[in-house]
Amino acid sequence: MSDFRTHQDEQGNISWIETRLSGQSLLVNPLLNKGTAFTYEERLRLRLLGKLPFHAETLEDQVLRSLHQYRRYQIPLNKHIFLRTLHEKNEILFYKLVTEYLEEMFPFVYTPSVSDAVVHFSQEFRQPRGLYLTLPDIDRLEAILDNRTHPDINLIVMTDGERILGIGDQGIGGMDIPIAKLVVYALCGYNPYHTLPILLDVGTDNETLLNDPLYLGWRHRRIRGTDYDAFIDKVVTTFKKRFPNILLHWEDFGRDNAARLLTQYRNDICSFNDDMQGTAVVTLAALLAAVECTEKPLEAHTILIYGAGTAGAGIAHQLKAAFCEKGLTEQQACDAIWLVDKDGLVCMGDVLTISQEPFAKSPELLAKHGLSIAKRDLQTLVDAIHPSILLGCSAQTNHFTEKLVRTVAKSHERPIIFCLSNPGERAEATPQNIIDWTEGRAIIATGSPFAPVQWQDKTIPVPQCNNAFAFPGIGLGVAAVQATKVTDGMLMAASLALADLSAEHKSVLPAIHQVRVAAYNVALAVANQARADGVATASADLSTEELLARVLWEPKYHPIFPESMLP
Repeated sequence: MSDFRTHQDEQGNISWIETRLSGQSLLVNPLLNKGTAFTYEERLRLRLLGKLPFHAETLEDQVLRSLHQYRRYQIPLNKHIFLRTLHEKNEILFYKLVTEYLEEMFPFVYTPSVSDAVVHFSQEFRQPRGLYLTLPDIDRLEAILDNRTHPDINLIVMTDGERILGIGDQGIGGMDIPIAKLVVYALCGYNPYHTLPILLDVGTDNETLLNDPLYLGWRHRRIRGTDYDAFIDKVVTTFKKRFPNILLHWEDFGRDNAARLLTQYRNDICSFNDDMQGTAVVTLAALLAAVECTEKPLEAHTILIYGAGTAGAGIAHQLKAAFCEKGLTEQQACDAIWLVDKDGLVCMGDVLTISQEPFAKSPELLAKHGLSIAKRDLQTLVDAIHPSILLGCSAQTNHFTEKLVRTVAKSHERPIIFCLSNPGERAEATPQNIIDWTEGRAIIATGSPFAPVQWQDKTIPVPQCNNAFAFPGIGLGVAAVQATKVTDGMLMAASLALADLSAEHKSVLPAIHQVRVAAYNVALAVANQARADGVATASADLSTEELLARVLWEPKYHPIFPESMLP
């Protein structure tokens, strides 16, 4: 049963809100609370008179006070906690503040600060948000979904907490990731009234968490195999029944499950895996922009991806699709992409995930390059194939050594070297080291934010290859045309739209403060492609721009009235 309902005008914009809440219960609802910005008339009709200081402020007044409070904190985790606390008290104020000071605050609502928040989730827990679906409650899933805050859900971000960023199994702490992702969605224009973060608590294998007396999750070893699959299937089936028009955003599932579950369910429920597909969309866009400086097209490059997990394999598949669009056969495309995991080059005969299999190298190809099953480590591989593009998504700190980077740079005037692992301390090399070891010639990007680096008398910016440039636009595009599936064509359209925006700004990627612009461009391209692919169900009488305008959201207060028509 919902506590409120929104009323919209003919263009689909919220015009006023009707609620059954009043008094103190209204002040503790973050979606409705205006705090000191409730007007005198609202205070009278909603039983708030005397509960607030007399002066009624504007949203802009509140932003200035919140900014002053925020800037008093120096420790990153404390900045994150302040913003999270504001998010739990007053969502409109939170989003308005972060939107106004996006470049300053973005790292503290998303990466890299969210990794610290995940690790300290149970110790710093203050206020629940979202829903926790726990295996012992498998027969109560529908009842749990009835306990959500608002009824009109069309986007769920869901994780099981097994592979959080580069820090691994964090159990119930993984909930902070769907929350942070949905914050980014809203900052880019997705209506938070229609979103829901979900944590699938299937246990944890993290010994530190299991032995922590403050740990809030199910104290059980992580469930795997048939029990896990049955739980996932029950969850997806329940979602389909209760939310037939949702986009299900899969987040931070383990390498053995991510691609498998996406393959299994993407035709059954509108699905998107950000670790695989979002990372791939942004990385391809960055590479398309970067290769413009190398004077040869992307398909002419030899690419080595260090890290063959969810992100690395996802990038490989997006690159393969791009190569095939340029006229290469699938085999030629796969042969040009060298995927490396902790044991070395991915080869036929290894135990592989479904997403790794197309890129496994044959004994014949190994022999052609002087390699073998026993001789396929990272340095040996670089010596043998001379990659012009080196991508790191291994979360293995400092594995791009000086010798390795200098070997790459020796064969190429403008090598492309992206260290994409998160958080920043997990990067395969620092941007400064890469620039130093390549005498300033490398084209670089990172997964986490880094300060500009110096080379001789030049200051070189470090583009952030951040998934925030992709997933909000993909979600908005799906919502605008009510797509029933995220197709490969829609993902490619997202990459090309982002690459075009980068080209406009003569950069590898836009700056973080341009994420909302990027989201709009990506959404438009994705929505148009959904229509071309025949998966859009929205009215054909409206243009894509008109449909997109109907779903875009901005943080502002709306008049609130007591219930009159709520059931």
